[in-house]
Amino acid sequence: MTAKAYITDIASFLPNAPVGNDDIESVLGMVNGKPSRSRKIVLRNNGIQTRHYAIDPKTGRFTHNNAQLAATAVRALAGKSGFDLNGLECLCAGTSSPDLVQPAHGFMLHGELATPPCEVFTAAAVCTSGMTALRYAKLNIEAGHYRNAVSVGSEFPSRYMRGRNFGPEVDSQVSELEKRPELAFEKDFLRWMLSDGAGAALVQPQPKAGGRSLRIDWMDMISLAGDMPVCMYSGGNKRADGSMQYWHELEDPLDIVRQGFYALKQDARILNEHIIQASIDRALMPVVRRHGLAPADITWFLPHYSSEYFREKLHDRMVEQGFDIPLDRWFTNLPRVGNVGSASIYLIMEELLYSGKLKPGDRLLCYIPESARFSFCYMHLTVV
Repeated sequence: MTAKAYITDIASFLPNAPVGNDDIESVLGMVNGKPSRSRKIVLRNNGIQTRHYAIDPKTGRFTHNNAQLAATAVRALAGKSGFDLNGLECLCAGTSSPDLVQPAHGFMLHGELATPPCEVFTAAAVCTSGMTALRYAKLNIEAGHYRNAVSVGSEFPSRYMRGRNFGPEVDSQVSELEKRPELAFEKDFLRWMLSDGAGAALVQPQPKAGGRSLRIDWMDMISLAGDMPVCMYSGGNKRADGSMQYWHELEDPLDIVRQGFYALKQDARILNEHIIQASIDRALMPVVRRHGLAPADITWFLPHYSSEYFREKLHDRMVEQGFDIPLDRWFTNLPRVGNVGSASIYLIMEELLYSGKLKPGDRLLCYIPESARFSFCYMHLTVV
């Protein structure tokens, strides 16, 4: 019989003191010395009040890299759970912002931890990468390959969002930006959305003795990339016809900087047009039918949405589709910690696990969307 996989503990790490909305540009820096015109609009809609950056606000220097953020979360996990990292058998890491192209992020994390030999897996995506890492850990535990696995989601997006990164591009494309100001918004938009941080989960074949654990009942991963456009991207620019031009196609390497190929960009129009219908109609409802779910079955809904702007829209669509989970059963910490990408759901689960709100038998439904090319994870957990 297939073994069960349990999240027996969760820990997180958010670097440095929280940064309020009025202080973002003093940490990230302005673009060419000018305050952003979109900052207040985006912040008013996304509902985020504070976030964390791996940046020293006094010196402007980075205080951590991604592997260090992830390693700090893993060490915090070991400290909370009493788990000896020297006995770690499987390390699974997901991120969209690795420190290097190669070696893979998981190996850099393993090197940072300096623990004995183990299997290492790296998941590359955006928000769903942390869930792919968890799924790999879950499957290995269920198959009996390992007695323990640690899954990590970590992000370091502030490296993309520094004002100094955009100066050369703005200088070289003034006339183009005047004609098409939405080009600037695609990059500026994300500067007010994303945060640095990491979360880690310990996965084992038995629940924790004397404490709460989360049994992983199932995880469904759904990609709609077969018929959906690219929405969030880095390493390329969109041509006027919507096709991608890649950084390696440029003749002059300096154009990679001048034209912002490495900048993290999001087409907010595509996001707004598709994310609700894709999340609910095309992802959630097939999952509901597959597992025979009813709204009354779910004690808590844990949504990782990028902005409070989508909260009511998601709920309204769920009501329209006959799967109404009342908003008082939704749990999120987005306003306080910001959008930490692949780490966000770990931070949400950790806070709920230690909130005192859970009791044995409670059922949790987690929603993790990724707008890069529209992929989703829905995960069902039971409190034991």
